[in-house]
Amino acid sequence: MENRQLRQALASHAVVDQAIGVLTVLGQIAPGDGFTVLREVSQHTNIKLTQIAEQVLNHGQGAALPDVLLGELHAALARQAASRPV
Repeated sequence: MENRQLRQALASHAVVDQAIGVLTVLGQIAPGDGFTVLREVSQHTNIKLTQIAEQVLNHGQGAALPDVLLGELHAALARQAASRPV
């Protein structure tokens, strides 16, 4: 059981890291901000962070995002842009 949980944790971590990379490129933000964006979207939509990350990865490969995620993603990216020092 512990091995399965460890494999799942490693896979989830890899998906989140890849989604952060997508956000870094598409949103033109720092990697640390990418995790913040994922976390905020997860909190605002009540969807698990790994599920958000999977959707972002799919979007990076051309899939459409559900409207609720698209709106929250734009809002979170805007908050990050507003919080950057000038």
